[in-house]
Amino acid sequence: MGIRFTVLSSGSTGNATVVDNGEAKILIDVGFSAKRMEQLMKERDLAPSSLDAIVVTHEHSDHIKGLGPLARKYNLPIYANEKTWDELNRQIGEIADENKRVLETGGMLEFGAMRVESFGISHDAAEPVGYCFYEGEQKLSVVTDLGYMSEKVKEKITDSDALVLETNHDVDMLRVGHYPWSIKRRILGDKGHLSNETAGEALCDVMTSKTRSVYMAHLSRDHNLMDLARLTVNNIVQERAPEATQLRLMDTYFDRSTKWDVLQSDSDSE
Repeated sequence: MGIRFTVLSSGSTGNATVVDNGEAKILIDVGFSAKRMEQLMKERDLAPSSLDAIVVTHEHSDHIKGLGPLARKYNLPIYANEKTWDELNRQIGEIADENKRVLETGGMLEFGAMRVESFGISHDAAEPVGYCFYEGEQKLSVVTDLGYMSEKVKEKITDSDALVLETNHDVDMLRVGHYPWSIKRRILGDKGHLSNETAGEALCDVMTSKTRSVYMAHLSRDHNLMDLARLTVNNIVQERAPEATQLRLMDTYFDRSTKWDVLQSDSDSE
């Protein structure tokens, strides 16, 4: 079958993504109540009981709001690094010891033919990570909540078939927005969030002829618009990599899931 995925919801209010290869279903983050997660998964004919694991990027509430209740209700294992677990233990309630799994930053998990690799990112959390998913030559990278795109992160996500990439804010909209300057400075800082412009520039550095789709994720509802994010990223790609005609810029939504996206193998595209 290969890898397929759906962004169940993405934005400042909550985030969750499911990756499935036919052998295993992995949920990245649980940014909504357990009830809302059940509704979002039902949109894509998924049952929480069919999940094999939850992997956590970091401990902020828009990524773990329903983590404890969902994991307890369906007896799901949770993977996170030690520093993130230190924070989760204070926030998500009691979790069965056998379901508290440690995946250190840079570590790899195997679920049948699918491999899951974590990598460190820059954000104001204990030890935040992004994830790459592999099966054969297929590669999906999920990276949001980072203040800047380091060379190490670029190296990890280069040559992905698909990317879920943060396009959090438009810098001008943020600067004139209603947030206090202390919060604006945090968002704009090296441990904050990627702007549309920074995401577009980073994308040009990591995409290859193999890269087919980029999902613009974690948009601020106050300081961004999906049309603006798409236009900004597209303009940068057209200027720096006009030959990238195969690339699709895809929307994500704060209130509903994306359709399943199935990664293609080389033989599929011939």
